[in-house]
Amino acid sequence: MKSLDVIMIILLVVGGLNWGLVGIAGFNLVSTIFGDMSFLSRIVYAVVGISAAYQIMQWKAMQRRWSFAPSN
Repeated sequence: MKSLDVIMIILLVVGGLNWGLVGIAGFNLVSTIFGDMSFLSRIVYAVVGISAAYQIMQWKAMQRRWSFAPSN
């Protein structure tokens, strides 16, 4: 599951950076690469949204998986 967690976090970082570019510079990297609301850009937005929903649903489980309990 850690691999899926890492992939989802990467997607969220990409989405966050894109929104940061939109907010700071008025530049939408996804639209520039794939076209303004083209089929591919909609897929990118949907996958980032799905990764956000996954992260919300998995928050507690990820905390347990990623915590390091000392073994006695």
